[in-house]
Amino acid sequence: MQGDAATIAALFAVDPVGLGGVALRSPACDNRDQWLALLKSLLPTDTPLRRVPLNINDTALLGGLDLGATLQAGKPIALRGLLSQADGGVLVLAMAERMSLSSAARFGSVLDSGVVALQRDGLDTSAKARLGLVALDEGASEDEQMPAGLADRLAFRLLMGAQDEDEAGPDWTPQEVLNARQRLSQVTIGDEAVQALCAAALALGIDSLRASVFAVRVARAAAALAGSSTVEEEHTGVAARLVLAPRATRLPPAAPPENEAQDTPEDTESPPEPDTPDAENKDESNADNDQEEAQDEDPGLPENLAELVLEAAQAAIPSGLLASLKIGKLQRAKTPTSGSSGALQKNALRGRPVGARKGEPRAGQRINVLETLRAAAPWQKLRQRQQAISDGQKQRIVVRKEDFHVTRFRQSGQTTTVFVVDASGSSALNRLAEAKGAVELLLADCYVRRDSVAVLAFRGQTAELILPPTRSLARAKRSLAGLPGGGGTPLAHAIDASMLLADQLRKKGETPIVVLLTDGKGNIARDGRPGRAQAATDALAAATEMRLRGFSTLLVDTSPQAQDAAKNLAKAMGAQYLALPYAGANSLNQAVRAVAGRS
Repeated sequence: MQGDAATIAALFAVDPVGLGGVALRSPACDNRDQWLALLKSLLPTDTPLRRVPLNINDTALLGGLDLGATLQAGKPIALRGLLSQADGGVLVLAMAERMSLSSAARFGSVLDSGVVALQRDGLDTSAKARLGLVALDEGASEDEQMPAGLADRLAFRLLMGAQDEDEAGPDWTPQEVLNARQRLSQVTIGDEAVQALCAAALALGIDSLRASVFAVRVARAAAALAGSSTVEEEHTGVAARLVLAPRATRLPPAAPPENEAQDTPEDTESPPEPDTPDAENKDESNADNDQEEAQDEDPGLPENLAELVLEAAQAAIPSGLLASLKIGKLQRAKTPTSGSSGALQKNALRGRPVGARKGEPRAGQRINVLETLRAAAPWQKLRQRQQAISDGQKQRIVVRKEDFHVTRFRQSGQTTTVFVVDASGSSALNRLAEAKGAVELLLADCYVRRDSVAVLAFRGQTAELILPPTRSLARAKRSLAGLPGGGGTPLAHAIDASMLLADQLRKKGETPIVVLLTDGKGNIARDGRPGRAQAATDALAAATEMRLRGFSTLLVDTSPQAQDAAKNLAKAMGAQYLALPYAGANSLNQAVRAVAGRS
């Protein structure tokens, strides 16, 4: 077991509720199983430790109406959910990278408040759910990540591989963890340590305030585990290494070089002061100031401690941080509707069931028997009594019209990627061949995923739809092969044409993604007349309109060097900007797939 992994298990076992949990990114392997076994052994024997399946429903997770008990008792009987059952313990969440945002919001609310509020099925109750969470992330690629809102509520982020070699780490015992739990409430932390951790978080570009709060709690837990009643320098270093370093979004600024010119030479002597009463008073004043400065330079003050904490965090930052941050920016720029499946659409007859709503089963809608019985169950005794009074007969279950519930369905729309290719003279000289190759590779990828692809080419004075939305790979290749290059650059007209096509696709229930490959230098205005100034103004106006319509867009700068014109156009369009100088078709394909949400 790695040293940091074992330390995280021990610290989390000391205060699972206060530290939120652990985001454990690892494939299913022996190392992960060993870490979970270690955590279980360090927790007190009476601590609940339960696993949460990925597709757990709201009733099993939050609680709800106990249908059998309610029908038997004739009054609403609440059923405890998994969250309230794990009060004071730990939940292990499987496949967190596939969790929906709604499910992550439910877990986040419970982690924040420690309470499960149940207001459904005629119930209005709440139950305690103070717990910690171990989120198992088995994502194989960078775009498979657990929801950021949930990860932010977990103190630790642990990366573990199947081939990691074991390292000698601290050997904590369950009794030491139990003693630390009892000692934790008595551990104090000084203001200078808190300021140092906050300063380190700021220097590392950590925006969330939860990171600083977790760092303080981890420092206190580390002190309790070490048997100390106060937080020392080594404990703040542990907090910086385990909490702040994995969250860093930038490297701390380098220290400025020392200015040797400001040093006073040793052989330089100041002129003697005259022996006057004013000089004596001045000497006394200077002495007092020197004493105050000496007191301000106390090495125990936050400035020095902050440097030590920042060094501890910086030492734990992986060497590939900058590269991972660049990938992360692209991933965060993805829209919820990007990817191999389109936007989610409500459908009354088919798709994936997503609960039920009150209503009658009309026009082929399907009645939800279970939810209908849930609505009718609390009223059975009253209805049976009324039934017996009216006609003298007693029915086992009385279901009325107002109890009917129908199943709701949700269906994913088809994604159509619209490639808008600049085939003008400037692009033909630079990147038209590479753009054709990249589009062909992406067409093959879309064919595998059953997505549709359309290609717009603009040159001269117009933009032409050379490939209507299709999944035919052979037809797409023939259209691209005959694409000529040369002529003017009607950039505004091309953006207008792509907006029109994307709007038509959206009205059909599809999800359009517009990928514009250009150098951003238009020279043909909307009215067809040449002129770079008017063409640039029209292009920015068209790009602004596209942004207001809310289309998912990506602008790929096909110039040999990044151009300000393309950057400004992407900003006005609200598009992700991507510059690929001297990149081949395969590199362009991979970049567009990453930004569009493809693995």
